[in-house]
Amino acid sequence: MRRPPYNNKHMTIDDRKIIQAGIENGSSKAGIASVINKDPSTIAKEIRKHRIKKPRNTYNRPTICVHARECGKKCIGSCERYEEPKCTRRDISPGACNKCDKFSRCCLDRYIYNAERADEEYKEKLVESREGIGITAKDMLRIGGILAPLLKKGQSVHQILASHKDEIDLSERTIYHYIETGVFITLGIDCFSLKEQVNRKRYRGKHKPRKERADYSGRTYSDFLNFLSKNPDTPYAEMDTVMNALEGPYIQTIIHNQTKLMIGFMHREKTSRSMSEKLDMLQNTLGKQLFSTLFPVILADRGPEFEKYSMFESGPDGSTRCRMFYCDPMQASQKPHVENNHNYIRDIIPNKYQLDRMSQEDLDVMFSHINSTPRKSLADRTPYEMFVFLYGRETADILNVSCIEKDKVTLKPCLLGHVYKRPDNL
Repeated sequence: MRRPPYNNKHMTIDDRKIIQAGIENGSSKAGIASVINKDPSTIAKEIRKHRIKKPRNTYNRPTICVHARECGKKCIGSCERYEEPKCTRRDISPGACNKCDKFSRCCLDRYIYNAERADEEYKEKLVESREGIGITAKDMLRIGGILAPLLKKGQSVHQILASHKDEIDLSERTIYHYIETGVFITLGIDCFSLKEQVNRKRYRGKHKPRKERADYSGRTYSDFLNFLSKNPDTPYAEMDTVMNALEGPYIQTIIHNQTKLMIGFMHREKTSRSMSEKLDMLQNTLGKQLFSTLFPVILADRGPEFEKYSMFESGPDGSTRCRMFYCDPMQASQKPHVENNHNYIRDIIPNKYQLDRMSQEDLDVMFSHINSTPRKSLADRTPYEMFVFLYGRETADILNVSCIEKDKVTLKPCLLGHVYKRPDNL
């Protein structure tokens, strides 16, 4: 009779409790595996990976060796013949010592399997392994379910994507990266599943030490929408970063949602401290009251340069000046105004242009031209006109935004051609 296929899903806490009960009852790995419909090797790996070592009591017996009686030498751990006794229950099956009859008087190192601790360790490892993975667990299972059977048939990743482009919204390079980093390993997909490892340029990311995740409680996008529903007349700003190279320089962009006026600041480093210092400068030049009138609420993405919200919310004197909210991960569309306005920036500063010689004055000129461009959403008025109407020309002057005559507005690279070099391939 053909056995049913094994369950290849992630092991749950209930599965682990069954494993612990099986160990305590002295069951074999094969016996435990049959209960939860897993391969015995899966049970062996689970126990070996998550069992906890309880070192033996070395009092009066610093070393133990199976050859001690026949050897006649004073036994020491550095002896080339030194070999500790084996234990069938510990070393072979089931692989742990839970509720062993000899546990209290055993002179060997003992191992305990705890289901709850094993589940916690597994979840922590799962989170670590998915750092930087832009798909949910549900999508991972769905995409892996498509890939696995076709890879087993010898199809290449390119061939699978060509046949399932409506179902898999990922690039070929991304799929290779996910396979090589073990994202689909629980579905039986690894590097050996690939038809061939093609020669392709691999992205060598800079190593970054792991850090604690920011706590966005009370500052999520749903909290932002809830705040707006209770305060519909409150203006807010959207904040983002534009760059043409990973090493910088960086442009911090802030758009006033009510008037669509955008301002920006040059940075040599992409940190929360550098970005928040520009808000300190704005508060000092505008005054605390006017700053809080213009920017009472700021919506940003979860980039590392914005994650230390306390630096943005608190002014130089330590008092609260604004509230920070954050978009959901990988959801740039939740701050559409700043993202759409970046199209004007890209008209003037294409992606590959070098910005090393650009100054803050050059940036102010660029934003003056952008803010002097009529918008259909403003009934063909310019952001500059709307801002001056609501807050006055003096406030616009403080922000270094000037009015450009409509026929002199330039939205091409030639506006700042004197400050950056074109790339060789353009």
